[in-house]
Amino acid sequence: MVAKIVSQRVPALQIIMPFLGEIFSQLQAAADTHILAEIRDGGITGVTGSELLEMVRKARTFLASKQFKPGDRCGLLAANSIRWVAMDLAIMAEGLIVVPLYSRQAPAELVAMMKDSTPSLVCCGDAALRDGIAQLWPEVPPQFLFDEIFAGVEGVPLDRVQVGVDSPVTIIYTSGTSGEAKGVVLTAANVGFMLERTAERLSQLMPGSTGQDRVFHYLPFTFAASWIALLTFLKRRSLVTLNTDLAKIASDMRTVAPDYFLNVPQLLERMRRAVDEQLWQTGGAALSIYSRAKAAWARKQEKQPKPGDGLWLGLANAVVFPTIRKKMIGANLKALICGSAPLSAETQLWFLMLGIRVLQVYGLTETTAICTMDNPNHVEVGCVGPAIPGMEMRLGENDEIVVRGPNIFPGYWNRPAQTAEALRDGWFHTGDQGEMNAAGNWRIAGRIKNLIVLGSGHKIAPEPIEEDILKNLPGAQQIVVVGNGRGYLSAIVTGDVSQDRMQAALDAVNPQLPHYKQVRMFFVRAEAFSIENGMLTVNGKLKRDAITLAMQSEIDSMYRVKQAG
Repeated sequence: MVAKIVSQRVPALQIIMPFLGEIFSQLQAAADTHILAEIRDGGITGVTGSELLEMVRKARTFLASKQFKPGDRCGLLAANSIRWVAMDLAIMAEGLIVVPLYSRQAPAELVAMMKDSTPSLVCCGDAALRDGIAQLWPEVPPQFLFDEIFAGVEGVPLDRVQVGVDSPVTIIYTSGTSGEAKGVVLTAANVGFMLERTAERLSQLMPGSTGQDRVFHYLPFTFAASWIALLTFLKRRSLVTLNTDLAKIASDMRTVAPDYFLNVPQLLERMRRAVDEQLWQTGGAALSIYSRAKAAWARKQEKQPKPGDGLWLGLANAVVFPTIRKKMIGANLKALICGSAPLSAETQLWFLMLGIRVLQVYGLTETTAICTMDNPNHVEVGCVGPAIPGMEMRLGENDEIVVRGPNIFPGYWNRPAQTAEALRDGWFHTGDQGEMNAAGNWRIAGRIKNLIVLGSGHKIAPEPIEEDILKNLPGAQQIVVVGNGRGYLSAIVTGDVSQDRMQAALDAVNPQLPHYKQVRMFFVRAEAFSIENGMLTVNGKLKRDAITLAMQSEIDSMYRVKQAG
């Protein structure tokens, strides 16, 4: 039980946690260099290494004045900002455990997380967030706004807090595709190990670089991968520019013109569709060259080239693709990094056609965000790269991926039974199915718990089928394949999709599948599944159980119609 680890175990002590000490040393070395910036209201403001350290110092004086004990929890409820970064560093430097809370999440879910983690205080980015929690939970622990915290408290001495490498530094709540979110405890050792691995990989991506890496960042720091990325950027003294308005991601990334940045598949797929739509609207020679080059590229991947394909690809590489790259992301891009969910091979190949590598990362919050990372020099489309050095990864029963190593969390907060279920014989059971090829690269097949078992006994992973349908259905937002215990598969599609177009997509996909994997019926829902309507997790994954429950009558109707027919 992790709660007992925190309160009863006395880990080996050392002066400050190593990874945090290294970050502070790098900030001191970059005293006069801009390290963090944010785009807000059309302007860019930033701080140097010394200015960020001063913000951390002031926040620490506020926390120290409250006389908390090492290991006390501190909620951090705010949107991405420079202040968020300073607050996070200050909390850890005071020996407290950071509980990051996603500002866009439903207040009721946030309250449940806080009741579970029992923070001694909650640091809020603005009054609206603070008041929203207080309305639902009058007994909420003391809440303080950033304005008060960063004013600091004069005359409060700051000691070098002694923190053991096994001491917890954060509790990150998993979004949970079904059921209640669980608090994943990560230790100083977990984080320190992972930062070494991520920094090594970025050095491979930027060989011989003597200046600062330019990084654009929009993913919430409350996600484990986003937070690990942030700490890695600070460790490398990169210049990180934060997006603060998701509606302006496209324009902000062009403004920043980054060397690389972290993504989720949803954005990359949206970027691909936007280019296609813009070129179709513009027309002319650019569209003609692009369309022919795109077809030639597809034939090249299928190893069925036609005479003239090389000419069209060469022409596009000379006059069309460079313009797309520059207008879309800027002229400096070395690669895109993608994680959180599987990226379709079609989208990865499209970016590769433009000359943009997409490096995939696979991991879970419980693995300190990462298990595998693509090697920038050996990218294999459809794979998520090899296992990171220093940890083990293999297949268990039902081809489940199991891992062990210094990146594996010690347990879930206050959930000993679920910890015991996830950690067995020293191995963490990911719940994902996968396979490793001869080159050592891993491919993720899907979640074991998402498997659909038909009445015939056939077991089917829905994700590949959903991906194939989406490829053939422009305008669709999501596809959810259902059919547990039924005689055949059906699908729910969201977005601006007609019945005829959906049927045409199925007519294209079904013949390529065995009979038991074919989708026989469907239901079109105009409203997309979202975080706000409770059908997506905070990092955009489908809550399949919630969708099935909310749409039970529509699902039942698909089977009644077929039986009646």
